[in-house]
Amino acid sequence: MTDSAGIPGGTDAAGGEPRPPRNRRRRLLRWIGLGLVLLVLAGAATGWWLYNKLDGNITEDTSAAAELERYERDRPAPLATGARNILLIGSDSRSGRGNSGYGQDKGTQRSDTTILLHLPKDRRSATAVSIPRDLMTEIPSCLQPDGSRTRASFAQFNWAFQWGGAACTIRTVEKLTGIRINHHMVIDFRGFKRMVDAVGGVEVCLKAPVDDVQAKLRLPAGRQTLRGEQALGFVRARHSLGNGSDTERMERQQQFLGSLVKKVQSNGVLLNPARLYPLLDAATSSVTTDPGLASLRSMYELVRGVRGIPTDRVTFLTVPRRPYSPDPNRDELVEPDATRLFRQLREDEPVTVTAPQPKASAQATAPATASPTPAATASEAISEGNSTGEGTPTPSAPIPTFTGTTAENTECR
Repeated sequence: MTDSAGIPGGTDAAGGEPRPPRNRRRRLLRWIGLGLVLLVLAGAATGWWLYNKLDGNITEDTSAAAELERYERDRPAPLATGARNILLIGSDSRSGRGNSGYGQDKGTQRSDTTILLHLPKDRRSATAVSIPRDLMTEIPSCLQPDGSRTRASFAQFNWAFQWGGAACTIRTVEKLTGIRINHHMVIDFRGFKRMVDAVGGVEVCLKAPVDDVQAKLRLPAGRQTLRGEQALGFVRARHSLGNGSDTERMERQQQFLGSLVKKVQSNGVLLNPARLYPLLDAATSSVTTDPGLASLRSMYELVRGVRGIPTDRVTFLTVPRRPYSPDPNRDELVEPDATRLFRQLREDEPVTVTAPQPKASAQATAPATASPTPAATASEAISEGNSTGEGTPTPSAPIPTFTGTTAENTECR
């Protein structure tokens, strides 16, 4: 028999049960250590593979970058350091996997939805401004896919995307607003559906049943959770919802996006790997973006800067507009309201929105063709430049408010 110093066959200090041989313990520790190393390496390898997969999903729009570089001298200079203006473009192209069911691909595409997203320097709010597809505006000469160039013309806004893609749309928006566009993202039908499915659907409320053959949408009245195909039909439907106008469709799109923002910010998505990865995969594989955003790291930095914005400070509105005089089926800007809005965004000033008035009240106070305009504030009762006495400061210019909504107010009630 050996002593109790740990020699094989010995006992513990208390004279109890015999301890395992030292060599056996060492072998066990080695296997445990090796297993832990393998787990760490496997986790690292999986993480690296997932990162590279998501990073490789993103399509870089080098042609738009080259075209914008060509016209750099004509573009507005950025006025607010640190602020970001991102143009979100929803393409109605029928090309690409999963999009052919919406009509024949004739080699053309238009911007079904265009939203200017302004992120201020402090990243404490976000303002999303819809630009009507039917807005009449100046479109510059643009490079077409076949290498030819269009003539500068006064035309319907969404023709810009058909003529010259993202670059032409960006230059048109910059000419219209005087705002420098820092980044852009283009997403198609399939990508939109995949992102909605990845978060488990988005809830909406319908006051009446919907049956729209063109949008492939048939829904009962009441509270609904819309997924892929239904969600796409909901934001695209025009003739069977409301008065059939593009105005109501934009409002519906804003409400849906507000609900989507709330869903993404919820713990059910951001803290759930089973939902987060499909969302990241859908988002990265369905967007075409400028080189500055064409990496997972760049997109992560962007999302990290805005994920903490409260939903009541995520604002949605449409540029002030009204029916175009020569053709009421088109739109034109309402001035000076639009100029005020563009200046606030350009100079990184806060934009305030108020909920739209009930239709009966609005009809009693404004013409039927009036568009959302800045609401009067108390300070507007005082004329600019007027003073109440020597040494009394002149009242500052009023801060206009615009008709719109916030992500906080998009839930079903």
